Amino acid sequence: MKKNKKNINPIWGSNFNKQSNPLLEKINSSIDFDKRLALQDIKVSEVHSLMLKKKRIISSSEYKLILKGLKKIKALILNNKFEFNKKYEDIHMNIEMELHNLIGEAAEKLHTARSRNDQVVTDFKLWIIQATKEICSKITDLQKTIVKKSSLHIKTIMPGFTHLQSAQIVSLAHHLMAYYEMLKRDKGRFLDSINRMNECPLGSAALAGTSFNIDRGFTSKKLGFKKPTSNSMDSVSDRDYALEFLSNIAICGSHLSRFGEDITIWASDQFKFVNLSDDFSTGSSIMPQKKNPDSAELIRGKMGRFSGNFFSLLTTIKGLPLTYSKDLQEDKEPVFDSYDNLVLALEVSNGIIKGIKINKKEMLKACNKNNLMATDLADWLVINYNLPFRKAYKMIAGIISIANKKNCQINDLTTIELNIAGNDSGKKIKKFLKIDNSINYKQSSGSTSPKEVKKNIQIAKRELY
Repeated sequence: MKKNKKNINPIWGSNFNKQSNPLLEKINSSIDFDKRLALQDIKVSEVHSLMLKKKRIISSSEYKLILKGLKKIKALILNNKFEFNKKYEDIHMNIEMELHNLIGEAAEKLHTARSRNDQVVTDFKLWIIQATKEICSKITDLQKTIVKKSSLHIKTIMPGFTHLQSAQIVSLAHHLMAYYEMLKRDKGRFLDSINRMNECPLGSAALAGTSFNIDRGFTSKKLGFKKPTSNSMDSVSDRDYALEFLSNIAICGSHLSRFGEDITIWASDQFKFVNLSDDFSTGSSIMPQKKNPDSAELIRGKMGRFSGNFFSLLTTIKGLPLTYSKDLQEDKEPVFDSYDNLVLALEVSNGIIKGIKINKKEMLKACNKNNLMATDLADWLVINYNLPFRKAYKMIAGIISIANKKNCQINDLTTIELNIAGNDSGKKIKKFLKIDNSINYKQSSGSTSPKEVKKNIQIAKRELY
């Protein structure tokens, strides 16, 4: 009988007589990206080995050797001295092979009662939970900056837009605080997702569980999970926690993208509402007069990554039979990419708001165009003259027509032209049509009135501090 060649493959070489094709090695290896799970993998192995010792599946001396070796590997990784080898495919085997180099045969017992299938899911869940908390911290930082900037501009007025057409006058603080509310919901989604992923897959093994009398409750608690997962097949095969993470990133990214769009528009020569600080702007290679809002545009541009990464993994998952398939190796790169870029977008958004200069004069100037108090005046007529809103609406449309013919604003019309409700209403209307009244007369909860904006800023401060 011919003996199998030694070391055909360090992982499964005993049943293979040919070396792996270099192309297989290239497509099969995940170490270039899953090395980011190194610290999670060591933590999982430490807890798993402790459980094996507790259940007397390995001896105390073997456990001590394993723990000592894992601590050495952790130190090497933290000091950037660990050599990641594509030959060993992934982070799990890289660590296991190095452990074998350090402590010998005892390392071979570490993989008892587990598989790389449940190992990687446990590592990945731990990484995503930590990443989720870090994202929430960055969101909180951005919210604090928004609240601080809003506090300075409660009475700074600007046009609010529908269809990108000037619509009604709003407080700048009210506009900024809209993003606070979006981010608040984003943070809620992220934190809520932790509850769903907070179950430990370790002990599910390849797909069917294990014959060893392990203690999954012990490993779950030690790793910080709420409880063990209930179905071993589901545990190793689904990635809904990663999909939810990517979905939450995409939603948050869409809010940041809208912010980037607002800043890009406001900084344009046509608006001139804001000036971006030089450290968050760029110039042109041939046009020396240019100051470009590249930081805001790139935040907007990141949305392509966020939505693309979500749909990429969703497409990968949708056709897979239970349980594990190698396709699932494609789960990590989109997650890592979206996380990195969302954190960057949050930090850049924070920097933009901190350094931005508000051009109050241009905002006020824009408020004096396009008859932005038209709706306010219609409401005022309803309240003060007991008119049906539709009738008041038509009356205001009439005086807007007059103003358009005279190429002026309705507040430039004479008291006679404004006397649309009789009883000398022209003088009262003229008095009402002062620009600040547009926000001062608002009474509804959540409106742009200074009183409401100030109240909501105070609520936000209590939520954040």
